[in-house]
Amino acid sequence: MPDSMIAYCGPAAAPDDFWARWNLDPLLIAILAALALAVGRSRCSDTRAGWGAIVLMFVIFVSPLCALSSALFSVRVLHHVLLIAAAAPLLALAFPLRRAGSPPLLMLVAAHAVILWLWHTPGPYAWGLASVPAYWLMQTSLLGSAWLLWRSILAPPQSGPALVALAATIGQMGLLGALVFFAPRPLYPVHLASTAAWGVAPLTDQQLAGLLMWVPAMLPYLGAGIWIAWSSLRSSELAL
Repeated sequence: MPDSMIAYCGPAAAPDDFWARWNLDPLLIAILAALALAVGRSRCSDTRAGWGAIVLMFVIFVSPLCALSSALFSVRVLHHVLLIAAAAPLLALAFPLRRAGSPPLLMLVAAHAVILWLWHTPGPYAWGLASVPAYWLMQTSLLGSAWLLWRSILAPPQSGPALVALAATIGQMGLLGALVFFAPRPLYPVHLASTAAWGVAPLTDQQLAGLLMWVPAMLPYLGAGIWIAWSSLRSSELAL
């Protein structure tokens, strides 16, 4: 695979240079610094969630995880899972939606599902890694749609629709993960030449990616659902 295929994170990280592969893109550092300044000046609703989101995005985009995601599809999927199921809900807590209803939650669920499936279709996936603008279109659309979805899910007082949205998101992510896991051949040739350096067969790498999206990725959504259901029950009991 030519190095130019991975436009932003650079050539695939190898075991002997992994810890040297930090991404010090000045524009990215400036964006994270601006976000840190906003959180530090208490311009968000939840400071701890804001700092948590910043730390996670530092790990995702600045740490050697970025270069490792150029090597292994499973790490790229981990990168996306951290973005949409960890960083996005933390950003939603830090910069929440003040009231529910706009835009409609069903529309946000559908839009996020379409964006997630689109970027994990082999053709668009390869295109998303082929140029810097395409890469950032992939990342910002995934994070942006997830943030809007989480903001609406966590906005009071819509526990019923929020639980339906969480269940629908778990279902579509699980289906996508299962399709990737059970595929009989590698679907993402961008990573074929780099998996050998890590001693992983391309199909095994793809199966691990599918498993990550199928099972661990659902845990934040499941946890949020349990918390919302429990909070709703407690509010109902207190109202009696």
